[in-house]
Amino acid sequence: MAREYPIEKVRDIGIIAHIDAGKTTVSERILFYTGVAHKIGEVHEGSTVMDWMEQERERGITITSAATTCFWTPTYANGDKAFIHRINLIDTPGHIDFTVEVKRSMRVLDGAVVVFDGVSGVEPQSETNWHYADDYHVPRICFINKLDRMGASFENSFKSILEKLNPNAVAIQIPMGTEGDFNGIIDLIKMKAYYFDGERGEKIREEEIPAEYLEEAKTHRKALLERVVEQDDAMMTDFFDGKEIPIEKIKSTLRKACLEIKLIPVVTGSALKNKGVQLVLDAVIDYLPSPADIPKTIGHDPETDAEIERRPLDTEPFSSLAFKVAADPFVGSLTYFRVYSGSFKKGNYLLNTTKGNKERIGRILRMHANHREDVDEIFTGEIGGLVGLKDTTTGDTLCDPEHPIVLEKIDFPEPVISLRVEPKTKADQEKMGMALRRLAEEDPTLRLSGNSETGETIIAGMGELHLEITVDRMKREFGVEANVGRPQVAYRETIRGNAEAEGKYIRQSGGRGQYGHVWLKVESQDTGAGFEFVDAIKGGSIPKEFIPAVEKGIKETLENGVLAGYPMVDIKVTLFDGSFHEVDSGEAAFKIAGSMAFKEGCRNAKPVILEPIMSIQVTVPTEFMGDITGDISSKRGLIESIEDKMNVKVVNGKVPLAEMFGYATNLRSITQGRGHFSMTFSNYEAVPSSVAEKIIEGKKK
Repeated sequence: MAREYPIEKVRDIGIIAHIDAGKTTVSERILFYTGVAHKIGEVHEGSTVMDWMEQERERGITITSAATTCFWTPTYANGDKAFIHRINLIDTPGHIDFTVEVKRSMRVLDGAVVVFDGVSGVEPQSETNWHYADDYHVPRICFINKLDRMGASFENSFKSILEKLNPNAVAIQIPMGTEGDFNGIIDLIKMKAYYFDGERGEKIREEEIPAEYLEEAKTHRKALLERVVEQDDAMMTDFFDGKEIPIEKIKSTLRKACLEIKLIPVVTGSALKNKGVQLVLDAVIDYLPSPADIPKTIGHDPETDAEIERRPLDTEPFSSLAFKVAADPFVGSLTYFRVYSGSFKKGNYLLNTTKGNKERIGRILRMHANHREDVDEIFTGEIGGLVGLKDTTTGDTLCDPEHPIVLEKIDFPEPVISLRVEPKTKADQEKMGMALRRLAEEDPTLRLSGNSETGETIIAGMGELHLEITVDRMKREFGVEANVGRPQVAYRETIRGNAEAEGKYIRQSGGRGQYGHVWLKVESQDTGAGFEFVDAIKGGSIPKEFIPAVEKGIKETLENGVLAGYPMVDIKVTLFDGSFHEVDSGEAAFKIAGSMAFKEGCRNAKPVILEPIMSIQVTVPTEFMGDITGDISSKRGLIESIEDKMNVKVVNGKVPLAEMFGYATNLRSITQGRGHFSMTFSNYEAVPSSVAEKIIEGKKK
C-alpha cells in the first residue's frame, strides 16, 4: 500500500489554550469546514465531536486530548485537488488539572495553534502551555478569537502576547470592527478584505479593503514587512529601496522564520460566529511544518547507549512514540502513537525498547475523535492508534525489532493533591483496584498508593477537578461506587542543612547473626535536583556487593520523611565509611543500617516540610477589589500585581494550595457571582513553623 499524501502535505498540529478561550469551538469549526462533521458541534449544547466524554459535555470543558484526521484545500487553491493537505489534529485541554494532556501532545506534534480570548488576551494557562511548546521547540501560530465579544480588543490581546509570551509575534491579519461590529478580516500580506457569508460562514468573499480601514492596514503591513525582511538581506535591500516584494516571497520567508521560531504569525477572528477559521487552516498549511521539515529525531541504542538518528523518511527503519494510552469502550486498550520514521504494516511485530518486549500488531486505527477507521499500513509523520498492546505505557518507544532505538521520554509533573477512596461494598473492592490501575495507565499524573494497615487507597493528582473526574469515571466506566475522603495537599519534606550520621544494625538470634554498619553524610540540594547517592567508600571498609543494599534502604526511607511521613526530595547522600563482619554481614543488615543512618542524618540536618504554592489570577469587578486582596492576604497569599482591564481588575498572586480548597464558592459569595479565577502550580516552598506543627499534629492523629 502506498502513501496517500506526500509527506510535505501532512501537518501534525495541536490546538492549545487557556480554559474557555474557545479552543474546542475552533476544533469543531475545523471539522465542519474540512467535511469531517456535517453539522457544527457546540460546546454550550453538549454536542461536540472532540469533547466526546460524558464528563466533558456536561462541564463544557476538554478533559482528554482527542485526535482526528481531516483534509484541507487552501482557500486560495480554487478547489485544485493538487493542493489537498492532510491535517492530523489534536484538541488539548485548557484546564490546569489536565496539563499532562498538553505536555504529552506537545511532545509528538510538529506545530500548534495557540488560541487566545480576544477580551482576556494571555491568561495563566496560556503561559504554561506556551512554555511546554517552547520546551519541545514547537513552531506555532496565534489565533486571537472571540472578537465578537463585548470588551474584545485585537490590539490589547496582541500586545499581551508580545509582552508576556514572545516579542517576535507578528500580525498577518487585522479585524474589521470589533464586538457587535466585527464583520470581516484584512489579510496584511495580500492586502485584501475577507467576508464570511452563508449560515455557517462557509462562503468566503474577497474584496478590496474598505477606505476606513486602509490606513490602519498599511501601518500594520509596514510593521509586518519590517520584521519579515530582517530574515533575508536581499529582501531587506529591496524593501528599503522601495521595491514591491512578491507575496510568495513574503510567505516563504515568513514560513522559514516560523519553522525556526524566529517569528510567530498572528491571525484573528471569531470561531463561534464562523469568521476566520478557514484562514486559520490556510495559515496552518502556509506556515506550520510538515513532518519533513522537522529536524532528525535523535534516540539512543538500548544496548550501547550510543546516539542514533532517524530521518523523517518512509525508507528509514520504523520508529514511533506511544504518547497516550486510553481505555476504549469498543476496542479495549488503545495506544495512540506518532510515527517518526519508516512505515509499518499490521500483522508484523513491534519492539517496545522501553520495556524490552515484542508484540504483534493486529489492528492499526486512524482516529476521528472517538470514531475510528482500520488501516493496513501507517507512514512517517502520521498519528494513529494500536489496539490491545499489553505492556505499553505513555512515553514508550515502539520500533522495528531489527533496528532498536529508544526515543526521548516525556517528563510529567508530580501530583500536588491526594484523596482517600474506599469501596462502598466488598464486591466493589476488587473492581476498584482494577479500575484505578486502568485509569493510572492512561494518566501518568494520577498516582496510586495503598496503606496495607488501614486498607485505604490514596489517589494523587493535579487538582480537585482531576480527582473528581477520576472518581466519576470509576463510577461510570467501571461501575464502582466509592466513599471519598477530603482532598489532602501533597506535602514534601527536605533538609536545609548538612549532617553526618552513623547507622549500626547488630542482631544475634542464635546461629548466624546480622551485622551492618555505615557512616553517611546528608546534604541539601537545589530545588528540583532530586535524590543523589554517592559511593565514597575507600579501602573496602564496606564490600562492593553491600553498597546497592545501602542505597536501596535509603531510597525506601525517602518515601516516608522524618517529620510527618511525607516523601523526601532534593537530598544528596554520600556513603563514606562503615564496617562489616566476615560471617554475619549481609544485604538485609546493610539495608537497615543505611535506613537508620539516613533517618538520623535528616533529623539533624534542619528538616522542613514543603508545600505546593499556586499562581492565581482573580478577575473581579472594581468594587470588590478590597475584599479580594484582603481575602488573598488572609490565606498566606502574596499579591504580585494588579492590572486594569475594561471595567474589571485582574489580581495576580501566589497562594499555598492548602488555603485554596473551596475557593470557587468563596469567590462567588464575595463577588455576588461576578468574579472568576484560574490557578496553576508554581513551586514548592517551606511552610512556616506554626503551620508545620499543625501538619505534624494532624499526621499523628
